[in-house]
Amino acid sequence: MLRGVSVEIPDRSFVGILGPNGSGKTTLLKVLAGTLEASRGRVTLDGKDLTQASRNAIARRMAVVPQETHLAFDYTVLEVVLMGRYPHLGTFQVEGPADIAIARDALAATGTAPFEDRVFATLSGGEKQRVVIAAALAQIAGSNGGGSLLLLDEPTAALDLAYQLEVSALLRDLQHRREIAIVVSTHDLNFAASVCRTLVLLRDGRVLAWGPTRDVLTPENVRALYGVEADVREHDAAGHLVVVPIARTPPGVSW
Repeated sequence: MLRGVSVEIPDRSFVGILGPNGSGKTTLLKVLAGTLEASRGRVTLDGKDLTQASRNAIARRMAVVPQETHLAFDYTVLEVVLMGRYPHLGTFQVEGPADIAIARDALAATGTAPFEDRVFATLSGGEKQRVVIAAALAQIAGSNGGGSLLLLDEPTAALDLAYQLEVSALLRDLQHRREIAIVVSTHDLNFAASVCRTLVLLRDGRVLAWGPTRDVLTPENVRALYGVEADVREHDAAGHLVVVPIARTPPGVSW
């Protein structure tokens, strides 16, 4: 349950939501996406209440990338990416040449164009994640009336180290080249430090801290968020803050 949470996602921002299990990260992501209605307060898009917009209108501006994607049938990669175009189609309308061009552009942007004719289920975990991100890009392509928003729930959770680095580089590149805002919910402090310019720290459904990554990602905040002593410092080779967990906070220590 979220309690008194207030956040703003500016155009072209890159925001990370961090917190322990049960802190409200996924709930906040769902509320932002409009798939879960807040019992109190409001969620607005360009100043307009999200509850007053149609699901198709919202989907043309915001796309969600889940932790895992399981399909019931053996769709090809291109077919999966074309699913992102559904909010742009009318009743009984099928994808046209423009939609296929948008899907292929999204495949190219995520480095998955060579997989176009492959069956989605045959891809590796990292390849699947990039294809799902391509579908999300196809979904929000051509939106009118403001910036678009990409919401990702634990995008690197099921990936090995190489694919984690690959997805991190992809998201940085996409955010740099396309006029989109990105919000990621994650447990991975180092992933968040490498890609996010702003962090929201959630604990027990409340905002513990909010602001620029370099101001928020501190040993004191890591201790307060997770009950863990950590070394947080700039890493010259990585070019960003690096968090090294050291030990659990001893029982009885106030944090």
